[in-house]
Amino acid sequence: MTDRSFLFVPGNRPERFDKACAAGADVTLVDLEDAVSPADKPAARAALRTWLDPSKNVHLRINGADTDWFQDDLALLSLPGVRGVMLPKAEHSAPVAEIRGAAPDLPVIALIESALGLRNLEVIAAAGISRFAFGSIDFQLDLGITGEREELLFARSSIVLVSRLAGLAPPVDGVTVALDDPAQLAEDIGYARRLGFGGKLCIHPRQVEAVNAGFLPPAADIDWARRVLEAAEQASGNAVRLDGKMIDRPVIERARAIMKSARGAVK
Repeated sequence: MTDRSFLFVPGNRPERFDKACAAGADVTLVDLEDAVSPADKPAARAALRTWLDPSKNVHLRINGADTDWFQDDLALLSLPGVRGVMLPKAEHSAPVAEIRGAAPDLPVIALIESALGLRNLEVIAAAGISRFAFGSIDFQLDLGITGEREELLFARSSIVLVSRLAGLAPPVDGVTVALDDPAQLAEDIGYARRLGFGGKLCIHPRQVEAVNAGFLPPAADIDWARRVLEAAEQASGNAVRLDGKMIDRPVIERARAIMKSARGAVK
């Protein structure tokens, strides 16, 4: 199953870890980077070590490779309960190689947050990551961009394109910072989905349900796909029409992809 919702929980708030894990997100991301001040990072790592056990299922957003905390964070990746890692400010292949050396079996999500990261998408993809995510807020800061839609269209489309060419899962879109605006969240989810993203980062548990639902195929698409596959099966390889339109191989493959997505999202 392709994970859709990724919920951040601050690494210095261990009292929130279990609540975050119970919020219904596909992935709980314990954030050791932006959410934790430099002075609190050692305590956050210690709290995480105390809390983790084989029954847990979390990903860690570690600190960047250019920081003093990167190596200490790598030591956490082999702990029981850590199921994946997010590399922030991904710009080169070397940090991915270090992560893979420390934890060869963990999936690595590369967070693109800068112009250099965007330029090096293909290099990063080839380093052995499982997926890209888009850190849209930091990306805007790096490039001096103030808009959310067409201003970031090139970056988003580039990440989707390289993901597809590299055989990666569809990428994860950035956060919606408006916590009390469900209409804005729904609009952002729909936009990301139309561009080819397969999930979204969440900064509050109440965003999770909308993200999970928003990255499912719409009911009308599922119904259409089911009817296409039924018609194709009955035709036994012969040409067939449905709703006045010819069903050919690309249509059948699209219908199969929709049904696979719908089935895969059911836990």
